[in-house]
Amino acid sequence: MSPSSPRLFSMYRRRGSLGLWTRTIFQARAEVAKLKTIDDLSGPTLSKTLFWLFVKGYADKSHLLQGLQKNLYGPIWRSKFGPFDLVNVASPELIAQVIHQEGRYPVRALLPHWKEYRDMRGQAYGLHVDKGQEWYRIRSALNPKMLKLQEVSAYAPVIHQVVEDLLQRIEFLRRRSPDKATVSDVAAELYKFGFEGISSILFETRLGCLQEDIPKETERFIAAVNDMLTVSEIVIIFPRWTRRILPFWKRFVRAWDDLYDTAQMLIDKRLVDIQTRTERGEVTEGLYLTYLLSSDKLTQSEIYISVTELLLGGVDTTSNTLSWALYHLARDPRAQDRLHSEVNAVCAHKRQPSMEDLKGMPYLKAVIKETLRLYPVVPGNGRFVTENEVIVDNYWFPKKTQFHLCHYAVSRDPAQFPHADAFVPERWLRGDRVTPGSFQHHPYSFIPFGVGVRACVGKRVAEMEMYFALCRLVQHYEVRPGDDSTPVEAKTRTLLIPAKPISLHFLHRA
Repeated sequence: MSPSSPRLFSMYRRRGSLGLWTRTIFQARAEVAKLKTIDDLSGPTLSKTLFWLFVKGYADKSHLLQGLQKNLYGPIWRSKFGPFDLVNVASPELIAQVIHQEGRYPVRALLPHWKEYRDMRGQAYGLHVDKGQEWYRIRSALNPKMLKLQEVSAYAPVIHQVVEDLLQRIEFLRRRSPDKATVSDVAAELYKFGFEGISSILFETRLGCLQEDIPKETERFIAAVNDMLTVSEIVIIFPRWTRRILPFWKRFVRAWDDLYDTAQMLIDKRLVDIQTRTERGEVTEGLYLTYLLSSDKLTQSEIYISVTELLLGGVDTTSNTLSWALYHLARDPRAQDRLHSEVNAVCAHKRQPSMEDLKGMPYLKAVIKETLRLYPVVPGNGRFVTENEVIVDNYWFPKKTQFHLCHYAVSRDPAQFPHADAFVPERWLRGDRVTPGSFQHHPYSFIPFGVGVRACVGKRVAEMEMYFALCRLVQHYEVRPGDDSTPVEAKTRTLLIPAKPISLHFLHRA
């Protein structure tokens, strides 16, 4: 509570202790005066940052800068680039301090270019732009059917259908390859799977992403997502006056137009179907979209943008994590054999797993956790604290300080995870650890879906998709490295993605 808090003042006045109140103010101010401020933080100069990015080649590997800068400046440092003035935090203890002071309505990061686009088109703001009570109202409407495990279980049948389509797609690509075994770009195929899976829940419509001939409208939708995510991080860096000169703003607007128009078309189509069935006196059954359209918690405009934003967050989490998991399993036969043995013991004869079956597959979950530790979907997350002044370590920060939580550096910290750069799923299994003490990491050293009220709303759905897909792939195939033996590195494109195609051999299991 602030030393100038009216509640604290009232309490002391009721007790007749204004003298004590005055002493408390001076004590609090004295304590704050002892703290350092953002101006006392060390960090790279702008020229040093530009050198790292564009001379040393970190422009598409900014996740690696976290560890480099932590080694130079310690676990908390300041960096400036373009419009950003960031306080970088790269230890689990300090991340916990930020999160615990973020307030009831935290903001991840300001997205003025997203807000400008919404204003230009007269659209609702949604989760990424709205703040305060309006954000909380929207988030509260979206949560129940996404975060409650019992509710998410209702999506299992449709996800199983998409997984079966993925298996057929893998088989088609294998047979078309020269050696009848290779899938040359696994990440691209799993991206289609992720897109189809989340769309089948959000729009209650199959888009045909895994078909041999993808519908043109679906191709446009996929391309718009990729383009928007790519251009968004460029647009925010340049000042507004450059938009008449540089092409990025026009690309950004065009991508958002394609995204929003397609989402609106799919939602309107479902809305007409619901209304038609209702007029006939028929019971309307559906999944997530039907729930949103049937409730009065969100306006139609808010549904359009909220569903679109959920799609943006739901594709890469699934596709990238599965891609990296298969990449490492192919290079670690021991881990792959253990996973196959576990899956086969629970679901013999390639039986389709149920949500209940997943409870008996701790190693499956450990593989996904270890993959997310090595490759957090978002290598760094933001917190723009608007409600409180914040004290982190021995520094005092005013409201509206932008924090950058360096998840990549923390999740690869050897002090938290022995052999931090190695793929060791066993570290997540209690009582079965290959590295003594490896499970005793700080809880904030691994938060791939975020934490608190700003945690990923689609966490449960993403986990279900990944568990089912990996389970079925391991049931049907032994995965081995492709012909290209050079390691696949990660690159940053807002998200952490493979820097080149992942080629793998899929060999039939008996």
